[in-house]
Amino acid sequence: MWKMLHPTTSTLTTTTLLNQPSHPTSTSANALDVAVVAAACALLLLLALSALLYCLRRRKTFFADSTVNCFPCDAAAAYRKTRNATYSPELHPLLARQTLPATVDDEEQQLWSLRGKITESEVVCEPEESNSEDDVGVSENDFETQILLHFLLSLREEKKKQATKLEEVLNFLNEDIKEVERSYSLGTDSAFPLAQTKNPEERGNGAHCQDFSSSDISRLIRRSFADEERLLSNINQLESSYFSARSRALPKEASSASSNDKNVMESEWRHVETVDKEPRRIRSSSVACLESFCEGLCKFARYSKFEECARLRNSDQFSSGNIVCALSFDRDEEYIAAAGISRKIKIFDLSDISNDSVEIQYPVVEMSNESKMWDAGTGQLLSQYMEHQKRAWSVHISLSDPKMFASGSDDCSVKVWNINERNSVETIKMPSNICCVQFSPPSTNLLFFGSADHKVYGYDLRHTRIPWCSLAGHAKSVSYIKFIDAETVVTASTDNSLKLWDLKKTSSSALSSDACVLTFKGHRNQKNFVGLSVLDGYIACGSESNEVYCYHKSLPVPIATHKFESIDPISGHPDNGQFVSCVCWRKKSNMLVAANSVGIVKLLQMV
Repeated sequence: MWKMLHPTTSTLTTTTLLNQPSHPTSTSANALDVAVVAAACALLLLLALSALLYCLRRRKTFFADSTVNCFPCDAAAAYRKTRNATYSPELHPLLARQTLPATVDDEEQQLWSLRGKITESEVVCEPEESNSEDDVGVSENDFETQILLHFLLSLREEKKKQATKLEEVLNFLNEDIKEVERSYSLGTDSAFPLAQTKNPEERGNGAHCQDFSSSDISRLIRRSFADEERLLSNINQLESSYFSARSRALPKEASSASSNDKNVMESEWRHVETVDKEPRRIRSSSVACLESFCEGLCKFARYSKFEECARLRNSDQFSSGNIVCALSFDRDEEYIAAAGISRKIKIFDLSDISNDSVEIQYPVVEMSNESKMWDAGTGQLLSQYMEHQKRAWSVHISLSDPKMFASGSDDCSVKVWNINERNSVETIKMPSNICCVQFSPPSTNLLFFGSADHKVYGYDLRHTRIPWCSLAGHAKSVSYIKFIDAETVVTASTDNSLKLWDLKKTSSSALSSDACVLTFKGHRNQKNFVGLSVLDGYIACGSESNEVYCYHKSLPVPIATHKFESIDPISGHPDNGQFVSCVCWRKKSNMLVAANSVGIVKLLQMV
């Protein structure tokens, strides 16, 4: 082995030993020299074997352990993982060329010298000691390429998802457009009011009706929107409302379609022939949802503001102490009652308000209010109820049973009363102040109330141990609650919003935040009671901007507004502190009565 590693030295040593002359007298000395040389050779051989074994062990470790951190930075593992996952010699020739030294012949590796030569494993595993700037540049460039490639691939996947969603949206739009065009052309009883607005003479001419194209309908739609700029300025919110209405029907249809092994879109609309061959539409649940949206859209297109029809001219107006807190019509809607912080209830004849020749309208009945119940016809006191420990904010009489009424107070309690009994028949204690109470119109047992803890609670008065439902979604106190119908309520809050709730989505076991189907915004309400009134899907409220706002139950944007004059009655200067304090619909003529914080009362009509 020594001769193989050092042939020259070995030969010279052997030759020298063989050519030395023999000295009989130095036999012992020669034997000693041979022993020394043999020992030296054995030691050198042992060192050589140790060095070779060390080199082979280092190389075996490099190839066997793929987790060795070959880079001095923290990104080494991430880079190696990305490189191994996406490596391709065709795409990365530089990387392929960089790894070529790792394929050195095993025999050549065994001949590496111990005299300072560095093995490949040392070069790869310790690049911080390398002086090659080219190798570093190649690694950095490859790393940056991997980052860019990953970004582009991720972006492509995201755009594919968006394209899929857009394709679904276009399918929805195409289906609805076809149905509207079909309903308009056929003149059938449609879910969409557009078909009903066509000229009756044209509707009777079936042949002519079939000739209507999309462009004809589009021109009719543009004529329907008197204010195109208003439409475009609210297009994003209208779009959101449309897709929200459309999506509410999808889960039901999807489950129905899966059970029948039919596509959801294929079951949207179907037509069947009756005995007299007249087409009849079978509506899916998605179209039923769109009916409400279409109704609201038509109201949005038709109305844009309130027009003042009359004004109550009362001697008590223009006083900061005459804020009108409540307005209400009698059963026949011939009289209107107004109550304020002056602790007086005044009843006016509506015909006098509409008479411009009358300079001052005086109430036909006036009652001093000390938390009592009055007979409005005679002005006589009926009874007084005094169980609440603090101020009572709200009282509501049940429509289904007028003998029952409820009250909510700052003492954190709701009390249910019967006018034939002096004491309350039910008390519900809550953790926060009660701001409003409301009975469900068709039921005497279902009572809702809003609280200062930002929530709305519904109770079945037959089981008051736990709430029938709890609605969470407002960010501040809930000041009003009104029933749109038996299954839908709208609430007002000092968080600048109204919310529409679907009672079918509520649960008694948990807060029903998902029951909120729409949020109305546009008015301003942060600290005052500004009123709330509903009628046939219209929702009216006041605003701290001294305006009246009207929404429709299917749209989040206001369809009509009216601005009160914000002028100080004494100084004549602008007064930005005024606000609309209460509103009330008149059912007979879809008119609205509104009052503000200085006692001005107006009779308004949407136009």
